[in-house]
Amino acid sequence: MKNDLSRKTAVDIFNAALQAVNPSKLVQGYCDSIAAAYSKEHCNKLYLVSFGKAAFAMTEALVANRVRDIITQGIVITKYGHAQGTLTNNIEIFEAGHPVPDERGVAATKQVIDLLKNTDRQTLVLCLISGGGSALLAAPCNGITLREKQQVTELLLKAGANINELNTVRKHISAIKGGRLAEIAHPSKLISLILSDVIGDPLDVIASGPTSPDETTYGDAIDVVEKYDLRDKIPAQILSILRKGSEGNAKETPKRGDPVFERVENIIIGSNKIATGVSARKAIESGFETTVLSSEIQGEARDAARWLALKAIEIKRQKAEDKKICLISGGETTVRVQGKGMGGRNTELALAFAREIAGLDGITLLSAGTDGTDGPTDAAGAIVDGQTVPKATLKDLDPEVYLNHNDSYTFFKKTGELLITGSTGTNVMDIQIVLVI
Repeated sequence: MKNDLSRKTAVDIFNAALQAVNPSKLVQGYCDSIAAAYSKEHCNKLYLVSFGKAAFAMTEALVANRVRDIITQGIVITKYGHAQGTLTNNIEIFEAGHPVPDERGVAATKQVIDLLKNTDRQTLVLCLISGGGSALLAAPCNGITLREKQQVTELLLKAGANINELNTVRKHISAIKGGRLAEIAHPSKLISLILSDVIGDPLDVIASGPTSPDETTYGDAIDVVEKYDLRDKIPAQILSILRKGSEGNAKETPKRGDPVFERVENIIIGSNKIATGVSARKAIESGFETTVLSSEIQGEARDAARWLALKAIEIKRQKAEDKKICLISGGETTVRVQGKGMGGRNTELALAFAREIAGLDGITLLSAGTDGTDGPTDAAGAIVDGQTVPKATLKDLDPEVYLNHNDSYTFFKKTGELLITGSTGTNVMDIQIVLVI
């Protein structure tokens, strides 16, 4: 009974976090500023470019506001299944591949580039940017095919590269990322409202920084390739382009001080830090003594699970009988894929955590992606407690076997502990909620 109550409380805390970073509400708060900028800059056109997992929800907020009346033309690119209807006749909606880009994303991005080539100083370009934008806004640079870009993305993901490393490479094989969207739209007035899905909210990393100065170089991209021993595995043409750039024989991405950014405003409107902060307030309201451990959790999912479990176990041993403790963390871990199973970083973290606390009562973990999708699955994550492993063992389910095969999704589907939310419309990385009673 206690475990059931803890699971419900964990879900309530998670839902509070989702509401705090609801993209529609966040964008609504900036609609008056957008209209004011349009007037102040003496604009006669407003081009909307919205891309990422939250692109549809962010755009919906504009359509429900008077800003709708000044939108000349718009393009929305989001993940398959994330567009929940239609908008207005002058806003075209595309669904495309994520986390690996596809032809649909390339076709949509070409339309974005063609649209932005028509800008001038009296144009306001409004970009609504959210997590997933790196894959969805896809424009391989000259000499690279989409298949080659897909291959390098898949290799980096499976090798366990973090988002900063992945996007360092992506920016240098793209015609639109790493500040190049701003370059194409120059000299227009450009405002980007950004929902961050990256630790520390670095503008040049979120969605590969299409509207911000790039802090990385071709040389950095080569360093990532070498770190994961992929030099002999990535397509030869991509390696050639990266080498050429590192030797100064290809144009770098635009950097700080470049004139293309003179009329650009990049504004972070939502982040994991905001989400974890609201989670903490909800936990306190629910009677828990609460600590936010970090909103910058990264590294291997299993290592993060062990770290969280050790903290929970220590607290369980030391706390007073009537005290209730909540630990909250956020960020984005990685999984080094070695097996052929199905799962994501949150279900992998949850299974590793369950193994650490096996048999201990009074400890519950919820680990989930705020976008409602954990890896290539329909689950946001999973909820576990000290009885997860003992009950699984009775069903002849060995957590070690499932971990070794990176098959955490299948494990939790069999135990009935997947957290299924559907698409949430937002994306600010992951949240872990640990309840100790």
